[in-house]
Amino acid sequence: TQSTWGNRLGVMKFKFCGDLDAPNWILAEMAVLSRISSIRMKLLCSQVLNHSITGEMDYAKVTKLASDSGLDASEVKAAIAAIHFININAAKFNVDEGTLVKELQQLGLPKENSEALGRPYRDKKESLRQQLAATSLRLPQLLSMDWRVDCILSTSDIQEAYAPSVRIQLHLNRSCESNQPHTVALELSDSKFQLLLNELKVARDAMSQFE
Repeated sequence: TQSTWGNRLGVMKFKFCGDLDAPNWILAEMAVLSRISSIRMKLLCSQVLNHSITGEMDYAKVTKLASDSGLDASEVKAAIAAIHFININAAKFNVDEGTLVKELQQLGLPKENSEALGRPYRDKKESLRQQLAATSLRLPQLLSMDWRVDCILSTSDIQEAYAPSVRIQLHLNRSCESNQPHTVALELSDSKFQLLLNELKVARDAMSQFE
């Protein structure tokens, strides 16, 4: 029965979802994707993949494919969103074509449509993974570091004033706002430098557990 099938999907895990349940909205869009012929599905998937990789899409072709499949404007957007989600997540979790096709069938997509979606994914998978790697969140990388210790021995007000400070310059490959090289300058008192050093050691020890 339908309820039994729904309960079954509720306990199934999918590789293209990171070994988690499929989102409810993806389950709902299987009905829309099932209405698209396998030939049009392959062409539509190719357009969505091309947009994910290059940022370009032939909207006239997509509109025609959708209208020929009897989809209205909202259904077209939903179908594109579903195909985009499937492709992006399958590439993110490095799912092979066979596994993706099998899991799409488990979600209720007809075999012909699942295979039509899987073939363009297989052909563009590596390009998509490269694009995801290039656009993923990355922090600036440290290229080099300069440092020195200054020590004030006395001032006009205090005859003996031993006050060491640490000056650090971090040379980064880029800033958070642009891809231009960037330098961050710090000046810390002795106590603040010791605190920073201890916190960095704690962070290093914590990260070493995941190596």
